[in-house]
Amino acid sequence: MMAEDDLLIRKRLPAAVYDLALRLGASPEMSRTTVKLKQTGRMKQRLGATSWMSFSATQTVSTCECAFDWRARFGPFGMISVRDALKGGQGRLDVMALGVIPIARAEHSSALMRGELMRYLAELAWAPDAILFNTTLRWREDGPDSLAVSAGVGETAAEVTLSLDSEGRIAGAFAPDRPRSATAPILPTPWRGRFSDYRQHGNMWLPSAGEVAWEIDGKETVYWQGRIERWDASNDGV
Repeated sequence: MMAEDDLLIRKRLPAAVYDLALRLGASPEMSRTTVKLKQTGRMKQRLGATSWMSFSATQTVSTCECAFDWRARFGPFGMISVRDALKGGQGRLDVMALGVIPIARAEHSSALMRGELMRYLAELAWAPDAILFNTTLRWREDGPDSLAVSAGVGETAAEVTLSLDSEGRIAGAFAPDRPRSATAPILPTPWRGRFSDYRQHGNMWLPSAGEVAWEIDGKETVYWQGRIERWDASNDGV
């Protein structure tokens, strides 16, 4: 049975994608549906800000569908909470004070959904099993050291290009048109992530550090930096 599954995966995926998954530690014989990770880092409250806000966060990522749930706490005593999620085909972005007072909530829209899909695709380095087992992903080779991965249809269709380092691991992710706003004007903007400091977690090779930036008028602005403090995989849901 496992051999048949492996043959189906090989048939569905380009060889370069299958090889990437194996280099990162994914195995056709070990399907785990959910990744759970703990992060610490810092983030800018808005573009153009000079100060950073520290955060701690937990995140679950599905390896069999495009879904994740990121929950972070900012500020003294974690007074500000942020939930950024993609579940059930809907994007979600909420900001709360003291866990009960709404500060901001993004309206459901195709732009929000598309942006959240791009985040999921860009973070495949932290969920290598999804490269093998998420059958909704569409892959194509985009040069000797890059792979394009896409998901969604119509107005929510999203694509991210993953660049590989000298070890053949994911070093970066780029989208030329990620929405900066969930409502009009949505401001499609070049957006990129970088991954570094690969370490072994069980049988997986995962980047321990990452950063995310917008490119506006030719100038790159980093607005998120984080580290993975703990990583686990299981068959629980997102």
